[in-house]
Amino acid sequence: MFDSNQIYKPSSKDQKDWQDWWRSLPSRFWHWLKPLRRHRYWTIVLKRTSRNSKRKLSHWIQLLFVLSPIQFYRLFQTSMGKELLLQLRNLIKYVNQADDLLALQLHSSAKAKPVNSLGKFKSYVRLNLYWIHQTLERFQQLNEATKKVVEVIRQLAEKEAITSTVVDFSQLPDLRKRGNYEPCKQNLLLEDSKRDPAGIRSAVRTFQVSLYQPQPWPEGKIPIIVISHGLGSSPDDFKEYAEHLTSHGYFVAIPQHPGSDANQIQDMLAGNSNEIFKLQEFLDRPLDITYLLDELERRNSTQFGDRLNLNSVGVIGHSFGAYTALALAGAEINFDKLEKACGSKIEPINLSLLLQCRALHLPRHIYNFRDPRIKAVLPVDCVGSEVFGANGVEQIQIPLLMITGTEDRTAPAIIEQIRMFPWLKTSHRYLALMKGKAHLGTFSKMETRFKAILVQLLPNSQDSDMRIFCNYAYAISLAFFEVYLRDNQADLPYLQASYAQYISQDPFDFYLISAISAPAIAQMLAHYNFSQNAVN
Repeated sequence: MFDSNQIYKPSSKDQKDWQDWWRSLPSRFWHWLKPLRRHRYWTIVLKRTSRNSKRKLSHWIQLLFVLSPIQFYRLFQTSMGKELLLQLRNLIKYVNQADDLLALQLHSSAKAKPVNSLGKFKSYVRLNLYWIHQTLERFQQLNEATKKVVEVIRQLAEKEAITSTVVDFSQLPDLRKRGNYEPCKQNLLLEDSKRDPAGIRSAVRTFQVSLYQPQPWPEGKIPIIVISHGLGSSPDDFKEYAEHLTSHGYFVAIPQHPGSDANQIQDMLAGNSNEIFKLQEFLDRPLDITYLLDELERRNSTQFGDRLNLNSVGVIGHSFGAYTALALAGAEINFDKLEKACGSKIEPINLSLLLQCRALHLPRHIYNFRDPRIKAVLPVDCVGSEVFGANGVEQIQIPLLMITGTEDRTAPAIIEQIRMFPWLKTSHRYLALMKGKAHLGTFSKMETRFKAILVQLLPNSQDSDMRIFCNYAYAISLAFFEVYLRDNQADLPYLQASYAQYISQDPFDFYLISAISAPAIAQMLAHYNFSQNAVN
């Protein structure tokens, strides 16, 4: 079988040749495809596939060339990278050669001269046009299914808006605007010396926390909001989000999860780590937040004047952080469900499975991270449909607001967030859908940091578009926590579908539905097949 460890790793003296070769690779690859582009079957594939599906698949392929050759090599040495490499093998078919021979041929030809390796590679393989066709078909099916689902959600939101209490939102405070308090930031270094939940690593966990406290202090006890960043991110990416909430009188804490943050990705690309994220992050992330709350409880009287309300905590989580938020709300890993989902091949339409399936390597225990101090959770661009499944998600009993976007190519809304919404049993649940929002299209600083990638994924996006998504998220988040952390019933109208309609800006429509619409969502999704990561 093909072993990714056999791929040639260039020495320093070969570096320049490799860099020149790498820069020319896209054009060389296209030239290599030239004879195949005239193939009768290839012509049929292109004719039957929508332009939108081809463009999106092309963008994912182009992402590979954002990395240098060395970084590319290191990426494919990680567990997730090797799994991705196995899936990419579907792209090619071997011609009268065994897998091992191909690997050795690539190894020796690359050693001889990198610029010739593609030509020799061409002699041993052919593109698997059938697989390409099937993949493009799945993208097209996903696009069509998403359009239908969005239309149904639009109709449900419109129905909820018509039947809800009539409110003149122009006469109410604009939650998109900053509040009256000045955010004051400070950093905290925490060390948990008793951390080893599954016996798979050393027992000490050290991590930084960014704290944002309102100045001056509001009257009475102050609710706490914890923000859990996603894979490859950091607390600084959520600075603006934290400042918005703090300006309205909340105490906001953002822990940095070592082992799945931006530093971990940098270490992997630099060759200092062999994983994109560490396996124990499935356990450490929720435990980070529990330990943080314990520490705030210990410091409350001495450092914060006993102003913090540790019995009124909300958690916001983005992507992997959304997994963290759901785990803290009571969702449990469903290993049986996950094993079935990961037993089949992981296809490009739901790349979040590369992350979720790694949980199968955890010791098989019942992991319950529910923290009773947490009274409401807000997952954004959530991943978890397979790692939790319906049985895991239905354990959540606290209020929940799920934010998603129609252009999420990492964790597609119809496969992840929208699919999970009917599984929830809590009566206080909401789904906020932003038309045009991608996986990284909510937090402005994160957009800047991943600008090169975003330009390829969303070539027509503008900074003003991202600002619209931020305003949607900030406003609806604030309303949600006002109602469920502060018990401010006067803000309940903001959680109506009519408020989302009021602040919605064409063409980036904003829809909000509640638990009332969940049965209709479940009925609609019953027609789709998710068993092979496809939407049929």
